[in-house]
Amino acid sequence: MSENPTAPDRSDRPAGTVRLTVGQALVRFLAAQYSERDGVRDRLIPGAFGIFGHGNVAGLGQALLQNALEPAEGQAPMPFHMARNEQNMVHTAVAYARTKNRMQAFACTASIGPGSTNMVTGAALATIDRIPVLLLPSDIFATRAVDPVLQQLEDETGGDVSVNDAFRPVSRYFDRISRPEQLIPAALQAMRVLTDPAETGAVTLSLPQDVQAEAFDWPLEFFRERTWHVGRPVPEPAALDRAVEVIRSAQRPVVIAGGGAIYSEASEALAAFTDATSIPVLDTQAGKGALSADHPLCVGGVGATGNNAANDLAAEADVVIGVGTRYTDFTTASHTAFRNADVRFVNLNVKAFDAAKHSATMVVADARAGLDALREALAEYGAPSAHVDRARALRAEWEELVAPCFAPHDQELPAQTEIFGALNEMMGDQDIVINAAGSMPGDLQALWKARSPLQYHLEYGFSCMGYELPASLGAKMAAPESEVVAIIGDGTFQMAPQEIATIVSERVKVILVILQNHGWSSIGSLSESHGSQRFGTKYRMRDEKSGLLDGGLVPLDIPANIRSYGIDVQEVSDTEAFREAYRRAEASETATAIVVNTNLYGPNPPGNGWWDVPVSEVSTLESTREARTVYENQRVGQRHYL
Repeated sequence: MSENPTAPDRSDRPAGTVRLTVGQALVRFLAAQYSERDGVRDRLIPGAFGIFGHGNVAGLGQALLQNALEPAEGQAPMPFHMARNEQNMVHTAVAYARTKNRMQAFACTASIGPGSTNMVTGAALATIDRIPVLLLPSDIFATRAVDPVLQQLEDETGGDVSVNDAFRPVSRYFDRISRPEQLIPAALQAMRVLTDPAETGAVTLSLPQDVQAEAFDWPLEFFRERTWHVGRPVPEPAALDRAVEVIRSAQRPVVIAGGGAIYSEASEALAAFTDATSIPVLDTQAGKGALSADHPLCVGGVGATGNNAANDLAAEADVVIGVGTRYTDFTTASHTAFRNADVRFVNLNVKAFDAAKHSATMVVADARAGLDALREALAEYGAPSAHVDRARALRAEWEELVAPCFAPHDQELPAQTEIFGALNEMMGDQDIVINAAGSMPGDLQALWKARSPLQYHLEYGFSCMGYELPASLGAKMAAPESEVVAIIGDGTFQMAPQEIATIVSERVKVILVILQNHGWSSIGSLSESHGSQRFGTKYRMRDEKSGLLDGGLVPLDIPANIRSYGIDVQEVSDTEAFREAYRRAEASETATAIVVNTNLYGPNPPGNGWWDVPVSEVSTLESTREARTVYENQRVGQRHYL
């Protein structure tokens, strides 16, 4: 096949070049990029999600079509997947990249204006969670021959400002391609950031719609196969020595495993480190499963939504070893979790910014390489037996305390914790449970026993309502042999059901578990505990007499809504019926939704963590005044870790 059979002959074309549009060149370039770590090589950009509009349908859209029909010689085509909502498709891409431990990243293209800005929320999520995704938002005319174009933001301070500038603060790398040749350095920089474990996140290449369709004589060298090697930085010897000195002095050490322990595939190294040192392991939402829950020193979730055993150990710890964690406020319980006045931190992280938190002794390195180095350097060190025994005893006490959460309660509808217990029991070690927002992440972190690094997929860096359903599509595409279960509240479902259509059209088998309790359970509970009486958190009709949203239930028929997309739906109202429905869904070859009617008020697991949500300092409401008194007492223990 010729380089471009549709291009006219040009005797003046520079040797070693091919004439393509910017869109065609970008697609061809992306199809030739690979990532490699530990000898495993994958296509870096395995495909593209997109929604077409006037900004990209004739640019990138044409390029993707041409690539599908006539890929460059020696290249496999770039698969295209049509999404239904721009924010959702970024969530799908993030879930795919996370499931692949950040070694592959989808591209996402949208039209100018609202299409592109719909992706901003997804960009923020990706960057906050340190997950690679390539965003290709369309932009206004670079030539300004048409000015203003439909959907253009007219900024009086600068003609080159567009709505796409909103991507700048939520992207790890941003560039606007105003001339064809600018794509060459920008595309290479984009690949660098996508494959950098310390710098990765959303990468945005803003593409003016006229530039996408503009032709240029591209050097063939631009399209050669490139392999981006993802290394494992090892600890600097002096930093390792400093860390070892601190850890050897510890009498009550703990490890906090974060997402970096999973993305670096450090589970075996973490287990070996724990076996060698007997240091108990606590985990964050992103790090759950880094050490199997079956390990006797895996104590579980720590922080605001952690379990009592982990939080008691955190409170007593004199040395905290953070592995791949960025210490969000939920992990530190808003800076109240680590109560030992003399606590010191050793942070192992590939990103210096995170390693430096809490005045830590820093070890800037890959989590797996760093854990192996620490284990070897800590030869013959072991945590004191009294501390190890206490960790095991606290874990046993916690498991006994929360056993009733999984048992049927004396109420008409089951608690969501009963459903979680059934799922945890029925799902396989390599199956994937997905959740992101509401009361469920708190219950899941406290109760779920993750038996592999793959099984627990919680997006709690941005905690974005609407993530779960599109994420199930991305995770299943990345792990087709796993059962993928998205647990979705009825509030989240109403925000983003659109990708059910994509799941159906792509013939992807996922299981959607929708818990219907007719309200925002999490924020309702928070409102009640903070003196605001669950105001505005229940799904109710407006009452004509009170003027408030406290009338009858909103007559939303979620099962009928889901059926309209063309997938099977089962509706249940007790745990045993849920078990039977799940087994049927598991046996099915197509996507299934299970709608479970649950109790809005729980019960939920007990907890001794705290989250700083300020209460109104003055109020005429007695409930608010009482909550303010409690709040002031709780924040007494808040401190900077210096």
